[in-house]
Amino acid sequence: VISMFFSFRFHRLERYIALDTALLLATLCLLHFGKDVFSTAADPPEGVFLPVLMYHSVTNLPETSFCVTPDTLQQDLQYLQENGYETVSAEMLVKYTQGEGTLPEKPILLTFDDGLYNNLSLVLPLLESFQMCAIVSLVGAFTDVYAPDAPHNDNYSYLTWTDAAICLESGRIEFGSHTYDLHSDQSGERQGCSIRSGESEEDYHNMLYSDLSLLQNRFQEQLQMTPIVFAYPYGFVSPESVPVLRELGFQMTLTCLEQSNYITQDPECLYGIGRYNRYGNCDTETFMTQILPES
Repeated sequence: VISMFFSFRFHRLERYIALDTALLLATLCLLHFGKDVFSTAADPPEGVFLPVLMYHSVTNLPETSFCVTPDTLQQDLQYLQENGYETVSAEMLVKYTQGEGTLPEKPILLTFDDGLYNNLSLVLPLLESFQMCAIVSLVGAFTDVYAPDAPHNDNYSYLTWTDAAICLESGRIEFGSHTYDLHSDQSGERQGCSIRSGESEEDYHNMLYSDLSLLQNRFQEQLQMTPIVFAYPYGFVSPESVPVLRELGFQMTLTCLEQSNYITQDPECLYGIGRYNRYGNCDTETFMTQILPES
């Protein structure tokens, strides 16, 4: 009976990973989605230039659009360090927009989506080696449902709450919300956490509030902290989501828009942060010179 149970859960996990991979590939078509929600000004921007990198899986599997090897990540971090970039945290950015503290001359933000186990096993040691920090946006259902029954495997496992506690205690990783259970499109009607066609704003508000508050509560129960960062699943930005995010205390939102960010002493500048997807099969220098104007 026990072996049947684990077999069922493992095959269920395999199906979910296959679906998730297909949906991740669809994200490549959505990197410019949401420009009507977070538009950039026509005039030259003011503020501190902040490039943001978006990673997903870091493992020794062949590289893909959403997977790089630890060697590639190490080369990325070394390149950033040698070119004078310093990682910043969400907390530092929020304080700066509120008129507190300063930012380094060349700040950069590192983000990792989905809460994969390799963010602990392979990413954290590299962050510690280079004395850098990052934001990991965790999907609640992955941690609650899939992580406990799966073996710790760099290639496909997700973080458990115990794993997340180790990440948090390191001081190198902050956690963000990637929704509790909206990181899918199984119905064919809702894309990520966006509003459905014909759905009332009241119904949408109640649905999204219920999902996000569930994960906020789980963070508080398990880690005694509440995320202030929200990452839109697959980059599907919905303007109707903003009041819910504000109500729940999120102070920064991450999109998949590949655009520059300029941080001012105005908290509003942290809503709709653009990120550059770090795809595989591209050497570090080539990738970085595409997104860092001074490289």
